[in-house]
Formats: sequence, structure tokens, C-alpha cells
Amino acid sequence: MPWFKRENPPLQTPAEEERRVRTEGLFTKCTDCNNFIWKKELEGNLFVCPKCSHHFKINARRRLESLLDHGRYEEFDGHLKSSDPLHFVDKKSYKERLQQTVKSTGVNEAVVNAEGSIHGHDVVCAAMEYGFIGGSMGSVVGEKITRAIERSVNTQKSLIIVSASGGARMMEGVLSLMQMAKISAALAQLDEKRVPYISLLTDPTTGGVTASFAMLGDLNIAEPKALIGFAGPRVIEQTIRQKLPDGFQRSEFLLEHGMLDAVVSRNDLRQFIADALSFMSC
Repeated sequence: MPWFKRENPPLQTPAEEERRVRTEGLFTKCTDCNNFIWKKELEGNLFVCPKCSHHFKINARRRLESLLDHGRYEEFDGHLKSSDPLHFVDKKSYKERLQQTVKSTGVNEAVVNAEGSIHGHDVVCAAMEYGFIGGSMGSVVGEKITRAIERSVNTQKSLIIVSASGGARMMEGVLSLMQMAKISAALAQLDEKRVPYISLLTDPTTGGVTASFAMLGDLNIAEPKALIGFAGPRVIEQTIRQKLPDGFQRSEFLLEHGMLDAVVSRNDLRQFIADALSFMSC
């Protein structure tokens, strides 16, 4: 039994300290395979782990840059912001939460609308921002997506909606739920004009978004292992009192059961969507 116990960590030599400072912040850990990845390599691979192909979440602007030609796009309706129609308060006021989220994400709402092209095909693209209150669908999200659909109707440009959402925004109550019908009605008009609509579901796509426009595409595709569903697995298990199968509510499971048309790796999305648009335009 030792008489003395060292409580402070051992001193680092100047060389060890310098090495730690040089490498700090240059690597990130994959949450799936636990390997460390050089951030530059991860970014160059569209934030897909080069070791296990785990798809990291990316924000709306990075999504648009990765999909659209040369990473260029023209944003529209970016000025629209949510109000606080119900004066909602939980741990903090909804108004305060909105202000903080706008500041932290750099976007005014949980969806970014843009026009651009994919391999020469002109498109209107609405990309959801999961970092904005969980990508929840409030009144302004519904309005912006509806405007994107209407622009597709008027310009005859194909529509792409990238979903990443926890569902309806509870802070806006029934006003949020009304967006499901509003967007679906606009998509019916798009269908009448025979303008292609491709729905891309990413991790996670749940709740009212899944129950409406995310599953109404002419082509419904998803990234690998994306969580897609309405209610969460825990709620379902407690309701039906049964153990759910492995991989339940993941994109591969939905593909196997006919809920999706394809599961496509992020690195192949641009080419896949371009090929689909070429086929739909014949």
C-alpha cells in the first residue's frame, strides 16, 4: 500500500504540449465506428465516414452546396421569420428561443429555399435545417415550402425537398398541424401540372413531416440508416406491447417493405437525382 498518492496529472513536456495544440480540433470521432477522422477528409467526403460510411448530419446550406451544380444557388424567401402567435412559454419563451436559434444557426427558419441546377437540370430545392428547433414544421416552414412548390408550378422546374425534421412545432399548436394539409394541397397542384417532385429523406424524418410531404414524392429516396417514421420506436413498443424488429424505422427497413423507392449514399445523390430527372423529363 503506497504512502503517498499522486493527485495531480503528470506534467507534460513542451514537445507533448505542442503536439496536442497542433492536433486539437483537427479530428472528429465517428459516432458509429468510434474511429477518429481528419476533419478535412470528412468534409471532402461530404461528411460521410470513410471507414464505415456513417452519414453525419449536415446543415441546410451544406446540403444545397453538395446537391447543386458548383455549390451555387439563389436563395428566395429567406427573410420570412416565425412570430409567436400563441405567446408560448415552456422553460423559456418561444420568442426568446427563436431569437437564440436564428443567431446560432444563421438562418431565419427551419427550411432554406433555393433555385439552382443538378447536372444541368433546373430545380427548385427546399432543404430543411435540423439545427433550427429540431427542424420542426411551424407556420413559416409550411409557408416557405408551399412557396417553393408554387414556384415549381409557375416555372415548371422540378422540385426537390430535403427533409430533416422532428415533426410539427408544438409551440404553434394546431397552426403547425395545418401546414400538413396546406403543403399537400400545393403538391396536388404540382402533380396536375406534371412537374416532377423528388423527396429526399435524411436522418431524422419523423412526425408530421413524414405524415405529409416527405412521403408524397413521385420518387421517395433516403440516405442510408436514416431514421424515418411517425411515432418513435419507444412509443410504438409501449402501445403494441411487442418488441420491434432490428432496424425498424431505418431507411433500409422501409425500402424492404415498400415505403421507399431507393436508398442512396450521399456521394451518389447528385448523379442519381440527375438520372431520375432525365428519365422523368422524357
